[in-house]
Amino acid sequence: MISRRVMLRAAAAAGAILPVPATARAAGTADQGPHNEDIARQFPAAQSPPPTDVGSLPQFWATFNNAPRRVTDGGWARQDTKADFPVSDTIAGVNMRLNSGGVRELHWHRASELAYVTNGNCRITVLDDQGRTDVSDVKTGDLWYFPAGFPHSLQGLGPGGCEFVICFDNGGASEFDTLPVTGWLAHTPPDILATNFGVPAATFAHLPAGDPYIFQARPPGPLSADMEAISEPERQPPQPFTFALASTPPLRETRSGAVRIADSRNFKISNTMAASLVTLRPGAMRELHWHPNADEWQYWIRGRGQMTVFSGGPQAVTQNFGPGDIGYVKQNDGHYIKNVGSDELQFLAVFRAPRYADVSLSDWLTHTPPALVAKHLNIDEAEIRRFPRDKPLVVPQ
Repeated sequence: MISRRVMLRAAAAAGAILPVPATARAAGTADQGPHNEDIARQFPAAQSPPPTDVGSLPQFWATFNNAPRRVTDGGWARQDTKADFPVSDTIAGVNMRLNSGGVRELHWHRASELAYVTNGNCRITVLDDQGRTDVSDVKTGDLWYFPAGFPHSLQGLGPGGCEFVICFDNGGASEFDTLPVTGWLAHTPPDILATNFGVPAATFAHLPAGDPYIFQARPPGPLSADMEAISEPERQPPQPFTFALASTPPLRETRSGAVRIADSRNFKISNTMAASLVTLRPGAMRELHWHPNADEWQYWIRGRGQMTVFSGGPQAVTQNFGPGDIGYVKQNDGHYIKNVGSDELQFLAVFRAPRYADVSLSDWLTHTPPALVAKHLNIDEAEIRRFPRDKPLVVPQ
């Protein structure tokens, strides 16, 4: 019996197998039929995938850029849930903008909420299940986390308001199906409200008739004034609801980029979701790896990147991403991300898990007996010893 590998080697030695020139490959994949040239330029990997791609995977690219906005006088919101992005069954995403003074009304959710501020400043209020309350200001690069059922509000601060991305720990959760305080009061008889709050029923004669959702108000005053107004020293929450992710020390930083982590170990309130903020300089790559404990939901903040996802079969598919796009990688699927642009690339990765976990391919191979790895890969043991042993996370070009 002659193995396929032996036959390939013999054919190559005889000159029967020659590399296909890039120009020939590009010509062979050209789309001669009707197509959208603008979209084609955005997704070169889909038009001419690497020759190592094989099979197909459920679409793991989506974007907020074409999601319908719900616009009000106080701001806007748009979302991408499992209904729009079927592969994303553990996390739903929302992109929201609040004007200076714009208020996302008092409400609560059936799912827990993790948010990352991409621009500006925002004031949050939240009450926990022990009656402890918090009011805080967050800035670009900060997170907040509200457990399911904890009522809260958001308000854009001056001068420019804020923009942020919200992740719910349920792929089917909808931003437009929350539980607002105004809606509940509007649909409760006035005499019941009077009994509940101990005031005349006439107090509630002018409740909003519709759904305010996001409305315009005056920008709030100093944080210290709001803190004093609600301050009860004996009712302080034991853990903060906010976390300065962008300024926290990185898990790993090299000249090629950095990876920062927030999970229940350093952001203790966040016990259902973890996040990583990944920065890649031009040409750098987030190394080949996978996540053993959760799917990965990505929000691409800036720069241009290319991601290849590997799954059983084998299946390997490459896709391009840019600002405002969303990526999704199933638990345990191998993947890597490369900065293919001329500017810094940054994306937020969110996991429905209490802690961040990943497995590095090079870390695994360098901590397996070299002779065994050499037999698998047909590589000299000396070359294997040159692989990174220290789990670099980000590698140079």
